[in-house]
Amino acid sequence: MNRMDNMEPQDDKELWDVLGRLPEPTLSPFFARNILRKIRDKPTHFERVQNWFSVRTFVGGSAVVAVVAALALVTHYPGPRTTSSSDSDLVAKIDPQDYDVVADLDELVAWDENSVWEDRPTL
Repeated sequence: MNRMDNMEPQDDKELWDVLGRLPEPTLSPFFARNILRKIRDKPTHFERVQNWFSVRTFVGGSAVVAVVAALALVTHYPGPRTTSSSDSDLVAKIDPQDYDVVADLDELVAWDENSVWEDRPTL
């Protein structure tokens, strides 16, 4: 059980003294009238649904959809790749022996296309 649940005035005299000096809360004479007005002014179900489909909500929702669509397009289709000077430098740095390897690979692909094995569909 919490110590504050069954606190008596003699338990903490200073606290009760401070609480005793606080002014009593006062209510406005029109409190009941104001509460009843708030209850009566509560929007109906149709008004709440209508507020969801207001112009402000439509514009905000459209903006969010446009941003999401733009982000999806940008991430999935990054656009054309431009060649930079570093790419041309990379081509210039290729070893001449690599060209020989590429030529040999081209010959191998050509030989494979003319191979005897393609004439027979099954082994």
